Amino acid sequence: MSLTKKIIVFMVVGAVVGLALNLSQLNQDPFVDTYLTNGLFYVVGQLFILSLKMMVVPLVFVSLFCGTTALRDPAMLGSIGGRTLVFYLVTTAIALAIALTVATLLGVGVGADIPTDVNYIPKESRSFVEVILSVIDNPIKAMAEGNLLAVIVFSILLGLSATMAGKAGEQVIGLFKSFNEVIMKLVMLIMHFAPYAVFAILAKVFADLGVEAISTLAGYFFTVLGLLLFHALVVYPLLLKLLSGLNPLTFIKKMQSAVVFAFGTSSSNATIPVTMRTMTERMGVDKSVASFTIPFGATINMDGTAIMQGVATVFIANAYGVDLTNLQLLMVVLMATMASIGTAGVPSAGMVMLQGVLLQVGLPIEGIGIILGIDRLLDMTRTAVNITGDSAVTCIVAKSQNKLDQAVFDDPDAGLIKD
Repeated sequence: MSLTKKIIVFMVVGAVVGLALNLSQLNQDPFVDTYLTNGLFYVVGQLFILSLKMMVVPLVFVSLFCGTTALRDPAMLGSIGGRTLVFYLVTTAIALAIALTVATLLGVGVGADIPTDVNYIPKESRSFVEVILSVIDNPIKAMAEGNLLAVIVFSILLGLSATMAGKAGEQVIGLFKSFNEVIMKLVMLIMHFAPYAVFAILAKVFADLGVEAISTLAGYFFTVLGLLLFHALVVYPLLLKLLSGLNPLTFIKKMQSAVVFAFGTSSSNATIPVTMRTMTERMGVDKSVASFTIPFGATINMDGTAIMQGVATVFIANAYGVDLTNLQLLMVVLMATMASIGTAGVPSAGMVMLQGVLLQVGLPIEGIGIILGIDRLLDMTRTAVNITGDSAVTCIVAKSQNKLDQAVFDDPDAGLIKD
């Protein structure tokens, strides 16, 4: 059985076990809650997520350095970076426009029963200027704090310097290439524990959440979920076909492993090692492209989050009886699209961005507290959508730069992991 199929099986079993604990109310038993749900399940899931996060900074730093040195031509790097940024912003704007349109037509939130005990404590986000200034930082500090934008910039500058340093640069490049191979091997070792971790994560989520939370906000939940699936299975494949000519069905099939990882971990950053491996070994994208576009996308590309924000804005407006004008809806699209860059590296970025959007159109931020209860499952799904968008843009950019091996992309068994 391939690792992907094994993960899917364990994911389903984990969801069933979690629901069984919830429906039987065993999750309320002190022993089960302490030693199983918030004990074994929580520890196993967190250890796996922390293991992946442990690999993110060294993997991004080393692989991006190697990718930069492989390009040799700085103009090529500028072309890749410019195209990638434009595509990421365009897909985010499309996601927002679709979400706002559909949510408005469906009247999501109309007649909703607003709880009187809603409690939401806003989190402070960094300004756009602060984010721009944080791009240049002490590299050691940036690595310790997980500031990926600063790590990306330093890796590129160091890589460009190595290509210009002659013999000394060649020695450093050789060392980094060997280091990159070692890191990828470690990633492979960690990935083999994924089925058990996904089982534990899903079991805990469903044991805690159950089905009651979903039923109370069914209109909002299924609207967001449906739009997330539409964006991943229709919009991305359509863009991929139109802009690169690649087979969308092949792309979707090969994305299964990375999508399952993203769903289980609920973190684009933690999924970077898996996404990069999927791009280079399964899709045939050159490392010089994937090492830039994937970390960059995990930092600024938030299409899944944009869909949530669009639907949530309309839901909260309708729930509070506020009519949004066309100008306000346009402001939501523009602000959330630009904010996808400005919230890089901020914990709970989706809710921080939503807070800013609500303030922009004059809606109460307390409304966020209404949807927080079911956000965990939606967060898992939108993370999967986010990394699918990163991957689609990576393939489009790589194809436009002749940096994609068509034979590897077409081979269904390329890079397949057997467990």
